[in-house]
Amino acid sequence: MDFMQWLNSLGEVLYEVMSWLIFYPITLWRTMTRPLAMMGYADTELLDRGDEQFEDTLNPPLFLVLSLLLTQAIDAALGGGTNPIVAQKTGLAGFINDDTKLLVLRLIVFAMFPLIMSAAMLRAKRVRLTRKALRGPFYAQCYACAPFALLLGIGTSLAHTAIPDAPLVGLLLAAGATGAYLIAEARWFSHALEQGFARGLVNAFAAFTVSCAASFALSALFVLR
Repeated sequence: MDFMQWLNSLGEVLYEVMSWLIFYPITLWRTMTRPLAMMGYADTELLDRGDEQFEDTLNPPLFLVLSLLLTQAIDAALGGGTNPIVAQKTGLAGFINDDTKLLVLRLIVFAMFPLIMSAAMLRAKRVRLTRKALRGPFYAQCYACAPFALLLGIGTSLAHTAIPDAPLVGLLLAAGATGAYLIAEARWFSHALEQGFARGLVNAFAAFTVSCAASFALSALFVLR
């Protein structure tokens, strides 16, 4: 690769990264105000050609990654200091020795929610679980999960600061994020399975419980001595 090709490649990367400053807030606003519509949007965008997908928003997995990155940055800005998992050097926590690896761990933990929700949907619809079948609902679920992960992370960070009334605000924010996420999931199950909202809420809560259990189990491997 000659120098000009390298400059062009660098320019493309720069444009892509800077465009996130515009398209991340747009995607966040749309997913928070119209979660069900954005989940349907993810399904339809996957039918387009690769270079024409998600032209006016961020693609769902990238949106989830950036949300977790923002959560980690806000935690540091609020004075969270060194994360206990990074500071701990025993057991599996010894592998998480910097913020980059901590971000990867957070991503795996929160990606459990889209994965399990998607698998639960396919099982309920009696669709054979394949990589192709899982892709659509997983992308849709990344849109729903990103605001939940962001607000839950901010709420948790606030709960551990010394700012007056911050713990209460953090608790309310985390509770609100969880409630909104469950409602969005209930509507998604209800719409996809053509069932009432109450039944959709039961399905959503069951999948949410399994997701939490899987995430807690994975996290416990890194915090238990």
